[in-house]
Amino acid sequence: MGFFSKISEGLKKTRENLTQGVEGIVNSFAVIDEELLEELEETLIMADVGTSTALSICDKLRAQIKKTGETNPKRLVQMIRDIVADILSGDCALNLDTQPSVVLVIGVNGAGKTTTIGKLALKLKAGGKSVLMSAADTFRAAAIDQLAIWAERSGAELVRHEEGSDPAAVVYDSIQAGKARKRDVIICDTAGRLHNKKNLMDELSKISRVITRELPDASIETLLVLDATTGQNALNQARLFKEAAGLTGIILTKLDGTAKGGVVIGIKEELGIPIKYIGIGEGVDDLREFDAVDFANALFPDKGGEEIA
Repeated sequence: MGFFSKISEGLKKTRENLTQGVEGIVNSFAVIDEELLEELEETLIMADVGTSTALSICDKLRAQIKKTGETNPKRLVQMIRDIVADILSGDCALNLDTQPSVVLVIGVNGAGKTTTIGKLALKLKAGGKSVLMSAADTFRAAAIDQLAIWAERSGAELVRHEEGSDPAAVVYDSIQAGKARKRDVIICDTAGRLHNKKNLMDELSKISRVITRELPDASIETLLVLDATTGQNALNQARLFKEAAGLTGIILTKLDGTAKGGVVIGIKEELGIPIKYIGIGEGVDDLREFDAVDFANALFPDKGGEEIA
């Protein structure tokens, strides 16, 4: 299955929830009017795009309709697709310009964080990067063991301490090892934090301070792994983690298992955090670099016009 086909298949449930609803509305109107636009807003909200983002998309639609004089409702699907692609556009590539660079991976339990780290390590190794993993989720022995399996599978090195150790100390030792061995990327796992637990957020801040103190000039990515199946709760998590950790990007997992993938749009529109990767399957190659145009084309497939270039 090709790259675009894989994304399209992974977004099947979201497309059925969002796009078919939009198409059903536009096909039931002969002309574009305010009633149609209000029904579109409601459909977008129900598809987990989010209230604020749904209103923003429809306001942009109104502006385009006024500018172009468009009257054909069937043109609205393509117009929405273009707006979504524009919202999601931006620099989605990881900034890994220094040796070492650091990728700090955070998120609540169950989002697929440790598995995502393993898949990311495999991608970086395949791209010629040397990788060292830091097992800083010390609250669960299972998390350390799981990361060790992924380190072996990917050919990455692993720095680990005993269960219950200070996570910041693990990160410190990982940085020293990474510098001494001249590794390209250090990927740090962290505990599956509940975003309303102040002590755990304080610990995350401590880890960040260690990284910036020991590697003041390094490229640092702070990536939040979110479970797409949680819909608007994922947006709430992103908002709170952004306040606590200064996020540089989002990795959205389990898109293939949800009809709530529209939350991607809300996260980018409301928080301005770029989507770096999406998870669209269980395979090791199903963590894909995010591409706004491919995503929009897969979500709103062409029905006779042309796809976004």
